[in-house]
Amino acid sequence: MAVEVQAEQLVIGGRAAASEAAQTLVVHSPDDGQPVGTIPAGCAQDVDLAVAAARDAAAGWASLTYADRAGAIAAMLDALEACADEIARAQSKEMGQPLEMARSFLVETLAGAREELAGAASQDETDLDGGYLVHEPRGVAALIIPWNFPIPIAIQGLVPLLATGNTVIWKPSERSPLSAVVAMQAIADLLPPGVLNLILGDGRAGEPLAAHQDVDLVLFTGSVQTGKRVAELAAGRLAKVVLELGGKDPVIVDSGVDAAWAADVVAQGAMLNAGQICTSMERIYVHAEIADEFTAALCAAVPGAAGSQPLVDARQREIVDSHIQTAVADGARVLLGGERPDGPGFHYPPTVLVDVPQDTPLMREETFGPVAALHTVKDFDEALSLANDTTYGLAATVLTDDPEHAARAGRRLRASIVWINEWQGAVDGAQAEPQRLSGLGTGFGPGLWSELRTTRYVHSGSATPRER
Repeated sequence: MAVEVQAEQLVIGGRAAASEAAQTLVVHSPDDGQPVGTIPAGCAQDVDLAVAAARDAAAGWASLTYADRAGAIAAMLDALEACADEIARAQSKEMGQPLEMARSFLVETLAGAREELAGAASQDETDLDGGYLVHEPRGVAALIIPWNFPIPIAIQGLVPLLATGNTVIWKPSERSPLSAVVAMQAIADLLPPGVLNLILGDGRAGEPLAAHQDVDLVLFTGSVQTGKRVAELAAGRLAKVVLELGGKDPVIVDSGVDAAWAADVVAQGAMLNAGQICTSMERIYVHAEIADEFTAALCAAVPGAAGSQPLVDARQREIVDSHIQTAVADGARVLLGGERPDGPGFHYPPTVLVDVPQDTPLMREETFGPVAALHTVKDFDEALSLANDTTYGLAATVLTDDPEHAARAGRRLRASIVWINEWQGAVDGAQAEPQRLSGLGTGFGPGLWSELRTTRYVHSGSATPRER
């Protein structure tokens, strides 16, 4: 059954608007492959209208006090929570997440956004000895969102963008756009017209948005290939870009840890959301001393951690299957799963492989699927070396009971986040910048808020003009 939303409707200048695009795109259910909605393919005319609306609203929104902006954003968050069930249903249908998972992640993200909003450094000026700093919004921002957690990731961008005084054009992925339509219907009238605009489509909307001369900032989360294109389009006008791109995240399972506990952590880290998370555990380096025990425990833990969630579409399933089959041809052994099923939808079984060569695509390229790829190492130093043998640098996890190993990993692993004995852990004030192909700019925490503003230094001389 199709999601009952008018997915062809944009929101521009505070009002629903029909797209100027002649072509449409069909969104299919990952579970059974059936159509669940239709959206416009997008076009430059839609972008022009949305950017003009955002530009018209920019000065007024920036002139408000932080307290006034925060109040409007808090009301927006409340409205999203009030329709959390409806948003979760749309997200479940369009990208395959179990309904309860979709709702849980949304509610948790909303709670975190409220805390961030309340605790943010909101001053517009910073006093210095003999001068001061002025902190201002960059202006009009493009927020381009991926398909795997469409609303939670959007919220994580919208709150700091709007709170720092920027106006926004929000473009969800064409692979999971329906939840954005539902969410925007709930919040469109809670902000001044033009402060938040929604456009839909694929690259026919995304490229003109990233390239638009009147867009001052692009906040993009997605693939490396698309992120490079976004940066290229913005470079001609030297627009600010903040990019969180792909990952090929390693996990090191050290000798001495409890194998069953480590297996549970890795099963969750590799299989949550069918492995469709930028910080999924995609490369698992296991010390030889516990490799057999850990592998057996992992094979037992994976089915329960994975559930039966499908991949988002046929294209993603083809990538996952290709990586697995190539790894097998290169010498890896499949212990669990590894065969694309027949039947409707885009399902793929949770898969565990061992003896995976370091130079196969399953260890080199982002897979984004329910796959645990194991490689046995002789010691911790070899694990560190192989973990760093990558073109990515998003996150890494280390499971160890050795404090010296934990400290060494924190110093040596080339990743923006290093989790020690707790995947996805975070504390107040945490922030990080992706390394290498994983992105540019601080992607979360106080540093992200700084990325979204400009800073002007005003110097006050000691002498008056008459004295000179």
